[in-house]
Amino acid sequence: MPGHATGIGVHLIIRMHHTVLLGLRTPATGWADGQWHLPSGHLEPGEDVLAAAVREADEELGIRIPRQALTLAHVLHDLDADDHRDRLQLFFEVGDYTGPIRNREPDKCADLLWWPQDDLPDPTVAYAAHALHAIAAGQRCSARGWPQSTPTQS
Repeated sequence: MPGHATGIGVHLIIRMHHTVLLGLRTPATGWADGQWHLPSGHLEPGEDVLAAAVREADEELGIRIPRQALTLAHVLHDLDADDHRDRLQLFFEVGDYTGPIRNREPDKCADLLWWPQDDLPDPTVAYAAHALHAIAAGQRCSARGWPQSTPTQS
């Protein structure tokens, strides 16, 4: 019997004062075009989640993050409403990094800006906004998009 295949995403929460870094997805990437999102990527074969976060920081932002500077802030089990695939999204707080932040993927990211976490831009990728709000509320784990994770209407 084949095992359960769940995609795994890693997301970087980089803060400055009371703001969080978000990138604006360029048009025509095929995913979340024109929406704001955390620096992120997917786990590659043979890679652990910390290595994936470190790699994504370098590829997208040109910064170096020591593995020990990553703290798991939130786990989101997300059921995508568009493709009906489930994904495990891991959100890491970045405690320290070296190098200036710069946009190293202008074909995917039109801009990088700092936003107040309690006033995210519209539109922000829905599951990223969900996770940031959950983190602010002290939740370490949540589910989104599943029938049992949606409150029933009375």
